[in-house]
Amino acid sequence: MYSQIHQFEPLMPSEARLEPLLSKAHDLSRLATTLAGTRVPPELRSLLRSMNSYYTNRIEGQHTRPHEIEQALRQNFSQDALLAAKQRLAVAHIEAEIKLETRYQGPDGAQSLYSASAVQDIHQTLFGQLPASDLFTLENEAIVPGAWRARDVEVGQHVAPTHASAPEFLGRWASEYAHVRRGEAALVAIAAAHQRLGWIHPFVDGNGRVMRLHTHIWLNAMGYTGGLWSPLRGFARRADRYYALLADADSLRRGALDGRGNLSEQALLAWVDFVFDVCLDQINFMTSMLDFETLKSRLEACLVFEERVLKSGVRQTSLRGLHYLFLSGEEMARGDFKNMLGLGERNATDALGALIKRGLLVSDTPQGKVRFGLPQHTLRFLFPQLWPEAEADSANLP
Repeated sequence: MYSQIHQFEPLMPSEARLEPLLSKAHDLSRLATTLAGTRVPPELRSLLRSMNSYYTNRIEGQHTRPHEIEQALRQNFSQDALLAAKQRLAVAHIEAEIKLETRYQGPDGAQSLYSASAVQDIHQTLFGQLPASDLFTLENEAIVPGAWRARDVEVGQHVAPTHASAPEFLGRWASEYAHVRRGEAALVAIAAAHQRLGWIHPFVDGNGRVMRLHTHIWLNAMGYTGGLWSPLRGFARRADRYYALLADADSLRRGALDGRGNLSEQALLAWVDFVFDVCLDQINFMTSMLDFETLKSRLEACLVFEERVLKSGVRQTSLRGLHYLFLSGEEMARGDFKNMLGLGERNATDALGALIKRGLLVSDTPQGKVRFGLPQHTLRFLFPQLWPEAEADSANLP
């Protein structure tokens, strides 16, 4: 059982093996920064928070259907106790994302995430929102938000450090990664820190969720996501690989050519490379989805389906106004939007009402300004394959 700090090494790959990772990190930084600066409607970021919650909970085998997350956000919880608990967990993740992104902003906020207190804060912020009845492990052990584990644990084949030594390992974890400030190397550090935080296993439960939130919040604080992508989706879509490489990086050094630390450097390199591949895949996918010319065509297809197949009252003539609202990310007076439809007053009023009813327009008050909406039932047209489970879910709803 681990109890000595030297058993934790390496925390970072050696300089001799960093170069391929730094090259990939450079591409990641460049592409992510460009994407993060894209102007989009706030409803897109809200939908992506729900998607992040869905995927991080799916990794744990505790996910709900996408429409059940929507219901929970409206405080409409299931009568089934187990499902309601999952819904509360989904909402807790969404609200934790919002709070933590606000709390940890900019490079200083990112650096402060490398501290034992920040790790506790993430756990407290997530689990502190749940009622006491939800705070039990599958073995019926109490989960105390923000509290370090008070017993020794095994996770699969990995025997985590003794509970008495875990704070010392966390201190080493924090000091090592907080001092990696160079751009590309800092990305290597956040990927490695994800795995090594799991290796410590500081809490009795919720470690995976905390690890993923920590990585997500750091990337946001550094200006890499803009709320438009997250590795959580990629981790969930490759969950078997995610778990396999996490576990492999727990393993001991494999001979004289496998670094100089107690743990395998080769396995740590493979883990970091996987994280970069996941991030690049998510960035490239979302970049393609936000190509505004092809988005206009997808939006038109959605309107044609609404008008000709569903006969919902939505009109194809709404394309110009909706496309403008998406590009601007702003709100518009109802009268101004109706003027863009090229219809008479009565028809324009009916068309606007249909758009609001179908969720393609959102307004905070009955007569207030409108902005672009993104209900789950439009995903198959506007952002196909972004959240396939939500597409299938909405297609099966009455």
